[in-house]
Amino acid sequence: MTQPPQQPPRPDEPSDTPPGAPNTPPAPPAGGFGAPQDPPPGGFGQPTPPPADPFGKQPQQPQQPQQPPAAPPQPPAAPQQPPAAPQGAPAGGYGTPPPPAPGSYPTPPAPQPNGYGYPQAPQPGYGYPQAPGQPQQPYGYPTQPMQPQYGAPQPGGNGGKKFSTQMQIIVAAAVAVVLIIGAGVIYSATSGDGGKDEASSSGSTGGEGKGGEGSGLAGGSEKVPANTKSKVAFQVPQPVVKDIVTVEGSWLTDKAYVKSGINEINGYDRDKGTKLWSFPLPGEVCTTSRHVSKDDKTAIVFQETKPTKENKYPSCNQVGVIDLAAGKLLWSKSVTSATGGDRPVTFDEVTLSGTTVAAGGTSGGAAFKLADGAELWKPKTGADGCYDRGYAGGEALAVVRKCGTYDSPQLTVQALNPTTGAPLSSYQMPAGVEYAHIISTKPLVVAADVGDTAGDGSGISDFFSIDAATGKLKVRIPADAEKYAGDCDSTEVEKCQNMAVGNNRLYLPTERHDGTSEYGDTNEVVAFDLDTGKLLGGRADAGDRHILTPLRMDGTSIIAYKEAPYDKGGQVVSIDGETFKQTTLMENPDDEAVRKAEKRFSIGSGAELLYSEGQLYMSAKSVHKPSTVTPDEKVYLVVAYGTG
Repeated sequence: MTQPPQQPPRPDEPSDTPPGAPNTPPAPPAGGFGAPQDPPPGGFGQPTPPPADPFGKQPQQPQQPQQPPAAPPQPPAAPQQPPAAPQGAPAGGYGTPPPPAPGSYPTPPAPQPNGYGYPQAPQPGYGYPQAPGQPQQPYGYPTQPMQPQYGAPQPGGNGGKKFSTQMQIIVAAAVAVVLIIGAGVIYSATSGDGGKDEASSSGSTGGEGKGGEGSGLAGGSEKVPANTKSKVAFQVPQPVVKDIVTVEGSWLTDKAYVKSGINEINGYDRDKGTKLWSFPLPGEVCTTSRHVSKDDKTAIVFQETKPTKENKYPSCNQVGVIDLAAGKLLWSKSVTSATGGDRPVTFDEVTLSGTTVAAGGTSGGAAFKLADGAELWKPKTGADGCYDRGYAGGEALAVVRKCGTYDSPQLTVQALNPTTGAPLSSYQMPAGVEYAHIISTKPLVVAADVGDTAGDGSGISDFFSIDAATGKLKVRIPADAEKYAGDCDSTEVEKCQNMAVGNNRLYLPTERHDGTSEYGDTNEVVAFDLDTGKLLGGRADAGDRHILTPLRMDGTSIIAYKEAPYDKGGQVVSIDGETFKQTTLMENPDDEAVRKAEKRFSIGSGAELLYSEGQLYMSAKSVHKPSTVTPDEKVYLVVAYGTG
């Protein structure tokens, strides 16, 4: 998992916020790992979950009574001759199983080129049972002990004896049958609430559209355009600045694309890019909510004034609400800390849930009425130093509350009553979690780096699926940072990206890895069940030289951006949340100049991506002073594409 660039801290911000990096796309990671095995017909077998372990790398689930193993099915007749090896098969490299260890099976004959329908003998590698005493984690599975499969060598049994080729094929065929019988896909759809939830790279879940007649996509509101080939609709040049300036925030209404500018908010015609309206702000935009109410309102935090010689870094203490349809700032407020004092609270994050705006930070927080800014409540700050670290909105409201010392923090995730701020349930995160990130509030899903074990700055080693009604943990899902590419800001609560939650599933992209072509990487999008923690059997393959990244949910489907190789334009696809079938919604131009502009807004650079009704908007979250190396190069704040 990779970490997006951060903004540099202001002097008034707490010391736990790390310094940032400029908004430039990072180089692709070197190397990779073996691509996951294609599932056998019927999906992957689901391993038996282990006992709960609050500190281990397994999903926590109730202990199930052991059942006697069922009699295995009769293996099919073996073919007379083993299948021939494919032509041009690479020797070694990523994904090649290691040599068999003593006591395991010899390497079986290579499969036919299509890979499916040809039984193979078990061998060390991804997705196959291992010899006793030599467990190996298969690619893409939660860390769970593999159960003995039919035909695997058992202690005290055949041990190190070698089977004939014919016997290997018979055993492998039986294993495949067992896997097919044991595989299953759990599917349940969740419905959206009343608000809009526009997708951007700063968010993880999007507005759940309602499926309509003739939409052509399962459970979503997006329709396949008559012509998926897009053209550049408009471009907004990047404003000239002397330093780094935050321009976070982009939203969509039926008529306008709205984007933060330098100390202002601008509304553009969705099709032509002509400016519909603009209004100034007293200072720079600090942070924004990705959630939008039914009547096109959203929340922002901005500085109280522009920088001056006396005050070079004004405080981010103003909470405001924008009317995205009317193009105006409805109200703005500041509050003092609940512990007393006259100094306004500095806010790090802001969110929206229903008719409640909630803003939080290390020095305090508050909640306001969306309509008029009337103060609803302030979080309690105890003598033990507990405070609300930040809030997450959308269909419900939740908070990460931090107690303890800097060296030994204790975090609690609470579901809140949006009107009163009263906790509805609480779940205490395991020891060793310094920051927690709320991926979704309904269902309640949290990401955390337990004991700094992720090791890559992504902020994620595990996901926690929590029952918001009771505060009980449903399951803990390990997410190896070397395999999965979700990403959360190291300190903020609601700034995760590259993932989506819907259908009671967590959809995650895998990290880039070698494909079958000589040059270029690829990846997949996989899903975990939020009740069991199991990796489900399907997946969406990006294809050689392409990278898939979920942007948001569209009903029961996932809207994803498909990053293209250097000589192609990117794509937007809809992925069926159950079958993983991909439907192309947009294909951007291959023209060199257009490609160059598009690739500046890569997912890794922290760009904001919005797709709706055949239109894609890509924008920057910060702008920089012009390059001294290429001062005449055209750089854009926004690039928009349309299929109409």
